[in-house]
Amino acid sequence: MNAPIISLARQPASPIAAPSPEGTAAENMRQLITLRWLAAGGQLLTILFVHRVLGVPLPLGAMLGLVALLGIVNLVGRFMLSATRTTNFDIMLALLFDIGVLTCQLYLSGGASNPFVSLYLLQVVLGAILLEIWSAWVLIGVAAVCYAGLAVSSRPLLFPSNLVDRVATLTLTGAWISFVLTGMLLGLFVTRITRNLRARDAYLADLRQHAAEEDGIVRMGLFASGAAHELGTPLASLSVILNDWRRMPRLAADPELAGELEEMQAEVRRCKAIVTDILHSAGEPRGEAIASRPAAALIEEVVAAWRPTHAGVPLTHDSRGLANASVVTDASLRQAIWNLLDNAADACPDGIMLVARREGDEMVIAVTDSGPGFAPEQLATIGRPYQSGKGAGHGMGLFLAATVARRQGGRLEATNRAGGGADVRLVLPLAPRGRSAP
Repeated sequence: MNAPIISLARQPASPIAAPSPEGTAAENMRQLITLRWLAAGGQLLTILFVHRVLGVPLPLGAMLGLVALLGIVNLVGRFMLSATRTTNFDIMLALLFDIGVLTCQLYLSGGASNPFVSLYLLQVVLGAILLEIWSAWVLIGVAAVCYAGLAVSSRPLLFPSNLVDRVATLTLTGAWISFVLTGMLLGLFVTRITRNLRARDAYLADLRQHAAEEDGIVRMGLFASGAAHELGTPLASLSVILNDWRRMPRLAADPELAGELEEMQAEVRRCKAIVTDILHSAGEPRGEAIASRPAAALIEEVVAAWRPTHAGVPLTHDSRGLANASVVTDASLRQAIWNLLDNAADACPDGIMLVARREGDEMVIAVTDSGPGFAPEQLATIGRPYQSGKGAGHGMGLFLAATVARRQGGRLEATNRAGGGADVRLVLPLAPRGRSAP
């Protein structure tokens, strides 16, 4: 099989579907906007209850104006999320705004003696999780200054005469409500935000892993290209020598030797074709030689090319399940299927099977054998380089197949069969309808 390894290192057809750091920041800002809606609703209900039900006079105009300001800023923030990129500075400003509104509300309703002053902790904890170190300390400093200012100056609450004897009880009840509310909000939003941050960290780790794998593929491609240049001369020499031998009367008169010479020449020609393809791939522009073609024809082509090189390994194949299905393909995909067949043949020379079928919008290429199967530690690392039971230096076939699948938005799966042997599946998205092979 002609194996252009370098083509595997091209840019993936689609980006990794995972939350980027910018997407995580935007999602965290959405959580803050949701929290602000809850704060606006809670403040509105508390103000009306204290003023209307308990009869405590409050500056309704100013306090309800602050609630309205929260709503307006939320609406603007929701619009800005889709229009601009969210940064650390944006999140810091949002938390500072919330601290400022909370400070104004507390100033108008008793200052530091207001039991809801503990809500400062909610903003401080969220800032410590979401912000960079310097901006988190800015937020903590502002919150501390605001708390100190409320202790020095604020508008006192004037309780009606029927509540004077119950002020301590009301304050204790308010403190308990504030504690429960702060705990619930912290539990709810810290859990969500932590999940976003974990998803971001997993995305970055995945990117680093893929970058390391792509770097390994590039190094392999450069090595293969250099080796191909070096092999060109000895292969040409071998071809000349074999041609000379075929013309020698003593060798030409021996049918057995003549047959072996013909076989040797065929193998040299195959080696020269592989070297040529590697060199061609090294200089091939990105995206060239990628086309959509009937999936069944691809399978038949690979099987027809693989069988003569493994004449001693029976191969049963079935691609009837791919009727009217097309797949985006290049030389690397053919090589990936070839690698799966090679691995199965090494594990079970008595015979292997390839079944290709369509499942929804995906093509599943399953290669099965009756060999010893995978060890548990191998199954846990399928698709990683140099993970093989054959010893050091092996294990690249499944890695390259997994890389090809990932580039096309697919995946590589492997399991052990209940009756013995292994089942390795290459799952790839089918080409959209209307994209025919050129």
